[in-house]
Amino acid sequence: MKKWLLLAAVACPALGFAQGKYLLKGKVGNYNSPAKVYLDCHLNGEAIKDSAEIVNGVFEFKGDVPFADLAMMQLIAKPGGEPDRLLFYLEKGEMNITSEHELGKAKITGSALNTEFDRYKLFISGYDSAMASINRIYGGSSEVQRNDTTFMQWLDGRFRKAIELRRNKQREFIAANPNSFFSIVALKEVSVGNNMNVKELEPMFASLSESVRNSREGKEFRSMMNMEGKLAIGGTAPDFVQNDVNGKPVHLSDFRGKYVLLDFWASWCGPCRAENPFVVAAHKAYKSKNFEVLSVSLDKQDAKDAWLAAIKKDGLESFTHVSDLKYWNNAVAKMYNIRGVPANFLISPEGKILARNLRGENLEKQLAVLIK
Repeated sequence: MKKWLLLAAVACPALGFAQGKYLLKGKVGNYNSPAKVYLDCHLNGEAIKDSAEIVNGVFEFKGDVPFADLAMMQLIAKPGGEPDRLLFYLEKGEMNITSEHELGKAKITGSALNTEFDRYKLFISGYDSAMASINRIYGGSSEVQRNDTTFMQWLDGRFRKAIELRRNKQREFIAANPNSFFSIVALKEVSVGNNMNVKELEPMFASLSESVRNSREGKEFRSMMNMEGKLAIGGTAPDFVQNDVNGKPVHLSDFRGKYVLLDFWASWCGPCRAENPFVVAAHKAYKSKNFEVLSVSLDKQDAKDAWLAAIKKDGLESFTHVSDLKYWNNAVAKMYNIRGVPANFLISPEGKILARNLRGENLEKQLAVLIK
């Protein structure tokens, strides 16, 4: 997506339906070579990529799927052309994907899960309208505007309001649909926005049907809530080691005796890049007063150059940067129960968690209180 501000910040969960074979039959317009269709998904943590020729608009994919999972299909009409994308759930059985012209507007039949997915998307569709408006404003802005702090803060404010609209609709969906697996999808996204506030999440989780709570993703979410006990404000931040940009191991405990912002981000994450100027400003103001930034990137193995380029472009060279380049499977991100980026933890010189997810100017305001 060219509008980098709006890249997704949440990892969608897989749904624990039974393992089996899938068959995708597609018919989109009357495309022929060099048009091609690509399938991209993650199964058991592994990236799965496939492609298919398209003849008179017809194409086909088939294979094995261990459980239903979110997938991306792209149709590229000619080399270098803009992809036409469809987001859907890949599950066992036969599915038909049809559209007169655009893949992104295709109808999926033969899949009860995707029918429910469409219902869920419609329920929270007000968010899409708000984001489309923000996209248009950002896409039409000048380079001067994009470098203007006031303009970007205003746009970021609209972005945050749109996110809050989405989460409020998700809360409504959960309350009205205790038997839907997409209530777990919604609950996981809400948990990102409320800093995994277990006091709010536990009653919402308990309101779901027994079958949803005991599903694969329901058990996973219960485990996530249990993990939060180790990450509560006032608790000790779990120590870890991960390599920096030069392959040198860095421990969190290396920063003992300093205030440290443990900052989770990625070069591909638009909201993270929009947040970086605030972190840079806070570091400049307090780096001489015992404050450091330890940055953990969720970039991919084949994107190290993009990670390093983003560090330079965003002016983050004075931070300590680490990553295992395993995307959402980053070991530190899993340890800290990270479900979306940007995310951060402010840690005391004694290694205690002082605050979480300080966004915008709130980071510098918090440091002003702590560091006299």
